[in-house]
Amino acid sequence: MNKDAAVKDIAAPAEVKRGPAGPGKIGVLLVNLGTPDGTDYWSMRRYLKEFLSDRRVIETNRVLWWLILNGIVLTTRPSKSGEAYRAIWNEALDESPLRTITRAQAERVADALGHREEIVVDWAMRYGNPSIASRIEALTQDGCDRLLVFPLYPQYAAATTATVNDVVFDTLKTMRAQPALRTVAPYPKDPVYIDALADSIRVHLAGLDFEPDVIIASFHGLPKAYVDKGDPYQCQCMDTVDALRAALGPMGNKLKLTFQSRFGRAEWLQPYTDKTVEALAQGGVKRIAVVTPGFVADCVETLEEIAEGAKEIFLEHGGEKFSFIPCLNDSEGGIRVLVHLIERELQGWV
Repeated sequence: MNKDAAVKDIAAPAEVKRGPAGPGKIGVLLVNLGTPDGTDYWSMRRYLKEFLSDRRVIETNRVLWWLILNGIVLTTRPSKSGEAYRAIWNEALDESPLRTITRAQAERVADALGHREEIVVDWAMRYGNPSIASRIEALTQDGCDRLLVFPLYPQYAAATTATVNDVVFDTLKTMRAQPALRTVAPYPKDPVYIDALADSIRVHLAGLDFEPDVIIASFHGLPKAYVDKGDPYQCQCMDTVDALRAALGPMGNKLKLTFQSRFGRAEWLQPYTDKTVEALAQGGVKRIAVVTPGFVADCVETLEEIAEGAKEIFLEHGGEKFSFIPCLNDSEGGIRVLVHLIERELQGWV
């Protein structure tokens, strides 16, 4: 080999792997709270351990909480929670209603956005399966170099929206080639969301054989201390109810804001849904309906705690007529809200 050839050989660059020309696909990831894989003790225990180990959810002293969680909660609560899930379990598909509905929402959103070939829609759970990390990996392997994460919570709380974003950010930390990232903001007063809620209430009440004296708008509770630290959740729930009252017109005067699903001994946001339902019945109110505007999909908190539990409380204390108004789920109005928000957040990308 002559000298010039040797120099040329040494200087030759290694082969470079090239990506596709131009921008890749856009991943849209819908994320809801989570679901156990089954109703048995160990499935419930795994789910509850992941959920209740989240520092965004439980902000108490870590050592103290570890002792309580592992010494008390995870030995007693899985069986009780399993009973609640069995009462509403989708036996046909052997899964929770939240998994069934979230999958359907993703499929219907994908259909609605089907004219845009560059958009790939997927879904995940913050706790349980499918995990956020696994779906981000799947989307990037499918060629998505941009990612819109949609925490499915109309009202922001650190224990819901923020913890979804935390896992997304932590997942991206592990990636050499990260997708560009956007997240959907909370939407407590969005007109499309409020109109969909108002329409669902009107349609549901029109099909009843009674007119409710009170319509309870029940939101998931939050420890009062979290709000005292600056969490905007309570204010955003109030914003939703105020906007919904205006959208319902005269019927809106019947709307009453409450908070459900409290856990532990600390003070949570009030008024409490169960105590309110009991007090209304004892006070002579005979007919009520309950809507849960903070949930985009029916789950154990709506189907078991409200549709069954709150109804039982109301009837046991003198009430006569009770009706639960389903979440927007994968209804036409519900999908219209999701698509509207996604298209708003994708401006500039599509």
